[in-house]
This record gives sequence, structure tokens and C-alpha cells, in this order.
Amino acid sequence: MLPAVLTDFYGSFASISFTILGLWFVVAQTRYADWMASPEHRRRASAVSLHFALPGLMSLLSLSDPQNAGLWRVTFTLAGALGAVGLAVVNRGPSLRRGGPIVRVIHWVSVALYALIAAVALAPGALDDLNVTAAPLRVEAILLSLLVFLGVTLAWLLMFEPGDDAPEAAPPPADAS
Repeated sequence: MLPAVLTDFYGSFASISFTILGLWFVVAQTRYADWMASPEHRRRASAVSLHFALPGLMSLLSLSDPQNAGLWRVTFTLAGALGAVGLAVVNRGPSLRRGGPIVRVIHWVSVALYALIAAVALAPGALDDLNVTAAPLRVEAILLSLLVFLGVTLAWLLMFEPGDDAPEAAPPPADAS
């Protein structure tokens, strides 16, 4: 059974996730000319989308039957596994190296968060074994919030990255004095 405070959280969180996803689509559309020629940019843009679409979907589906604990467990297990595998597959090789060390750290932390989301949903009793006193759905809410925060950070970094055909920034002029 989903407590009222978590029903409110997941309802708001789904709306926020899909709103940010829509804003990300606008950014991707404005950068289309720069990114279309670059498989790395397309993969990284897709990875950013996963940070918003899957948490929004998980939140929305958890509200379809708040009394059914099995539904959120199946939804979060499948979506968490899909997110972990999806990020690992979509954002690989040159696209991950190109982003630099900050992007690589965010990427692997995001993969781990998706895996944790799946693990908590699959075995919520394991939290008791780890002396975590928070309810599994509260832990999931924290993990999803962190995931969306990392997605916003990745979106920010990618948004300002030059496209493959963009000229290199000119060095600042030397002081003529």
C-alpha cells in the first residue's frame, strides 16, 4: 500500500520527470544540426533521455494501483534493469570517453543507481538486513531523485558541448602590452 505522502511524491515526480524530458527534447531539437552527424552525441542525448523517461514512467506506473505492492516491485525491477543496461549500451565507447571524467563518473553512478532501484524492488527485505529503516518506496524515491539530478547535470554538460563540426574556440588574444 502506497502512503498518501508517497502518492503525492510520485504524482509530482512523474510530472516533473516528463516536463524535464519535454524540455530536453526542445534542447535536442535546437542542437539537431550539431548532433545529427555525431553518433556519440546522439547516444549521449539518448542517455540523458533515459534519466527522465524511465523515472517518470516508474512513478506513473506506481500510481496506477497504489494498493498493489507487486506492481511497483515488478515495474521498478524491470525499469531499473532496463535503465542500467540501457545506459551501459547507449552511452559506451567514444561517447563516454569524449565527455571527460565528470561524465564518466556520472554515467557509472547512474548505472549503479538504476541497478540499486532494481535490487530494492526485487528484494525490499534486504534493506532490513542492511539496517536501513526507511521504507523501500522512500529509498526508491531518493534513488530516483538522485538519478534525475544526475540527468539534469548531464543535460547541462552536453547542451554546451560543441558539435563535431563546430570550430574550436579561438584562444584569447595575447596581451599586446
